[in-house]
Amino acid sequence: MDNCFAKENAVAMLKPKFKLPQCEQCDNRNHSIFCVLEEAEVSEVSLNKGASQYKKGERIFLEGNRPQSLFCINSGKVKVYKSGGAGKEQITRLAGPGDVIGYRAMISGENYSASAAALEDAVICEIPKPVFSDILKRSPELAMKLVNLLARDLRTAEQQMTALAQKPVRERLAEVLLSIKEAFGLEADGKTLAVTLSREDLGNMVGTATETLIRLLGELKLEKLIGLEGKKILLLNIPKLVQTANVFD
Repeated sequence: MDNCFAKENAVAMLKPKFKLPQCEQCDNRNHSIFCVLEEAEVSEVSLNKGASQYKKGERIFLEGNRPQSLFCINSGKVKVYKSGGAGKEQITRLAGPGDVIGYRAMISGENYSASAAALEDAVICEIPKPVFSDILKRSPELAMKLVNLLARDLRTAEQQMTALAQKPVRERLAEVLLSIKEAFGLEADGKTLAVTLSREDLGNMVGTATETLIRLLGELKLEKLIGLEGKKILLLNIPKLVQTANVFD
């Protein structure tokens, strides 16, 4: 795993230079965990961080490697996933601008328990572990933000386990579509999910085979709950999707 990490670092060093995002002017700051920091602390993060550009499908960190930085998404969207047998993935989380990833392993001092890859072209800031740890010790507000984030992730993981154990695939698909809407919102038309996922990725989130997923999407389309335009998915009847998912909106 360490050799893989060294190779990823070497690839990152060969990436073309670009203008480093500045935390002080970041549009995502107000809805990230860093919204509680004082201006001097924000400047400290900005001065000591790095950033990289990632192409769609490019890996950000790898399961089993040791964390060196906290990753904060400046632009683009990311999937966090665990690898199973025969290369099968289980997507555990989607993240977008303002979200942080890789924080649990860094705080616990353990290796990454999952991998992360870009769902679309992305710019991701990298805050070195010593820098983040030092600010975390000085900011109880930031520590509380992390506690809340960990609690939310635990609740989501419990819900996913319950859904996989108890819900039919159709209900899980409807629930996943609604969760994607909550995570990324809709495009300007007020219907289209603001992220493009492959059918394989969507099937991994639902916990079903791609063939089954495609069939169920077709059923929901025939019932006019959703629309399909290439890989784009439109939510046409959200109240009915909520009923189908057996959840409260």
